[in-house]
Amino acid sequence: MVLLHSNINKADTQAVEPVLAQFDELEKRIAPRFARLEAKKAALAYIKGLISPVERKNSWQLAEAIGDKAPYRFQNLLNRAAWDADAVRDDLKQYVVEHLGDDNAVLIVDETGFLKQGDKSVGVQRQYSGTAGRTQNCQVGVFLVYASSNGHTLIDRELYLPKRWTNDRQRCERAGVPENVEFATKLQLARKMLGRARDAGIPARWVCADALYGTDHRFRQFIEAQRLNYVLAVSRDQTIWVGKSQHRVDAIIRRIEESAWQTLSAGNGSRGERLYQWALATFEHPKNPQLQRFVLARRKLENSAEITYYLVSAPVGTCLQEIVEVAGVRWTIESCFQSAKGEVGLDQYEVRSWPSWYRHITLSMFAHAFLTVLKASALEVKKGELPAQNSLFEFKKKRGLYYL
Repeated sequence: MVLLHSNINKADTQAVEPVLAQFDELEKRIAPRFARLEAKKAALAYIKGLISPVERKNSWQLAEAIGDKAPYRFQNLLNRAAWDADAVRDDLKQYVVEHLGDDNAVLIVDETGFLKQGDKSVGVQRQYSGTAGRTQNCQVGVFLVYASSNGHTLIDRELYLPKRWTNDRQRCERAGVPENVEFATKLQLARKMLGRARDAGIPARWVCADALYGTDHRFRQFIEAQRLNYVLAVSRDQTIWVGKSQHRVDAIIRRIEESAWQTLSAGNGSRGERLYQWALATFEHPKNPQLQRFVLARRKLENSAEITYYLVSAPVGTCLQEIVEVAGVRWTIESCFQSAKGEVGLDQYEVRSWPSWYRHITLSMFAHAFLTVLKASALEVKKGELPAQNSLFEFKKKRGLYYL
């Protein structure tokens, strides 16, 4: 074990002990997934490298950090070694639940882009990347985040494979895409991950997502079928059934009296409390008398004309404050993407094939979860409150998590 605190003294040694214990637990959890000792050692060294402050977390840089003359050990781990990334992903979920589990947790869906050059990396093409806010040459991954009162981290992932790829089986074969993989929309990938989470018994109460997902009625129906509540962003022209007629959500909110708007916090951000004005319109659920449907609106304090809309499904009697708190949790996925890319190299890979993408991403997610769990164990978090959404950078810096 080489993960140590820099400038060790007696006080620092006491601070390092929880780190060593947590990593020993991680090692025991995933070790059975690797048939060969060499692959197991390489995987653990890879995770340690991802946690470390190495500037670029690719195979060359990580190999140099541990004293290897070449990156062959890590390249073999990602490309040729025999191990199942999906099995390690399942271990990750259980690890997260055991340390961060909460029956009131929120499952958050979103995608992020990975900028790439050329046309060989699996799934790459010119496509819209929400990360960059424009169309560019990239891969797109759809992710699922688990956010509870104890912390938030990535627990599942799917690579979006455009039709241009799935329609070219030879290209897919060269990239190692399994024969049974067919085109799936981002919404279908999101449903697949949510279904896996429920099948695995992941404790959660809510689902959050942006308008790409919220505007799809099949996605909303799927969430309700999973016996989960949701707060989903939608566009202003989204319609809902009220009785026997459809109404746009912006028209519904315009009919709300000005006195109905309340100033509430959506949680803490990097600049303090995120205060907005919120309004809620309530409707009966057409099929389940125990549920209600809502139209939620959020507007900025300094610009009342800029309004964001949500559709909500929750038990009868759910109050505005609780719904607002859940809506605020959705931003934690942005925090996860930022810290996973900046602190554990989520986007710093140099692999091209389908299996190697899933392998790197899964190990990077485990590194992120490890730091999140370590941070949660070091913090005193009040019951029922989400911890501040600060980056893992300050925690790593404070703890001196150096790779030696």
